Amino acid sequence: MDKFKSKAFYYKLSGDYALFTDPITKGGGEKFSYSVPTVQALKGITEAIYWKPTIAIYIDEVKIINPIRTQTKGIRTLVKNGTSVDRNYYTYLKDVEYYVKFHFEWNELREDLKHDRNEIKHQEIILRTLDKGCRRDIFLGTRECLGFVERLTREEYEQKNGYYHEQSISMGIMFHSFNYPTEVAGIDNSIESNFSQITMEKGVIHFIRPEECTIKNILGEYKGKFIKSENIKTVENELEELNEVKR
Repeated sequence: MDKFKSKAFYYKLSGDYALFTDPITKGGGEKFSYSVPTVQALKGITEAIYWKPTIAIYIDEVKIINPIRTQTKGIRTLVKNGTSVDRNYYTYLKDVEYYVKFHFEWNELREDLKHDRNEIKHQEIILRTLDKGCRRDIFLGTRECLGFVERLTREEYEQKNGYYHEQSISMGIMFHSFNYPTEVAGIDNSIESNFSQITMEKGVIHFIRPEECTIKNILGEYKGKFIKSENIKTVENELEELNEVKR
């Protein structure tokens, strides 16, 4: 049987500033943004729109609408356990706008949620949430960079040309995404980072899937909030505990 894959969804993502931190630049407190968003950043934003443990979000592509511009700011940060302050320089992307295409698949590791695999239900919730903006606040890479989401139709997505629609630009090797044990088999109790070559072709970046990344690194142990049913109680268990308290 073919693996389930939902239809594609589209939205516009915009903001005054963004900071998709290049991990190479984080030493010493300084931060410098990648020129374009990473898969993990877009996945986090999309999951703020709608997510359940039943599904896994996949970012298919992003269209860069506005020209890539940066602005460096001096940021006062606390050091020495908050007893002193220091000035660090963060380089942000300025006036960003992206068109994002994504889909969802069933999280095959959550067989206990098989009863929730209702395509139409999740599809309609995503569309309604996109109409309203999102379920939670959107941040473009870091908390001080507030983002805004608007639903797009397929026609609106395809008809819009970005600033780089006549160019192809190599972004080099970039951080791609994380693999979590809640979604990826074979990395139990650990978290894995993925890196890949990123190329913008005619203003669009087509992302490969996390499992297709050839550059990987195990970061350490990880235990998520929604692993199986270890810390998720059933209604029956909740009622039992409630009755015991009443006794």
